[in-house]
Amino acid sequence: MVHSSSPLFAPRGEPPQVEGGLSLQPRFDAEGLIPAIVTDAASGEVLMFAFMNAEALAATIETGLAHFWSRSRGRLWKKGEESGNVFAVAEMRIDCDQDAVWLRVNVGGTGTACHTGEGSCFYRAVPLGARPGPGTKLVAMQRGKAGSPAGNPKRG
Repeated sequence: MVHSSSPLFAPRGEPPQVEGGLSLQPRFDAEGLIPAIVTDAASGEVLMFAFMNAEALAATIETGLAHFWSRSRGRLWKKGEESGNVFAVAEMRIDCDQDAVWLRVNVGGTGTACHTGEGSCFYRAVPLGARPGPGTKLVAMQRGKAGSPAGNPKRG
């Protein structure tokens, strides 16, 4: 990656330019982060949610591999740098007011997206239809690699 002192992104414009224009003008929060939702390019399954800083967003655009800002590590993190389960970005989109990013990815390695070994970081469902309380139990979803059918409660 080539680093320079020039700005990575265009300065924020007025809403009509941000929402209707074709200039990338991401809005980072007060901590310098933008949320990123990641889905499997083939199945559409949600794999994970993370944050990017400007450097992570630029590295992702430049390399085609997903990079994030790790709040727990306090550093730039290339997804899969330790596990080998890299996210090759098939498509990147930004929302209407450019304050959230959506990555559609192909998962490398073993095909697991979560550090726990699950195919998706969203492997538990929250039951609906009753008031939550301290005893609310989550529902374990079917285990599998990214891209496998989701939404099937694990039996037994």
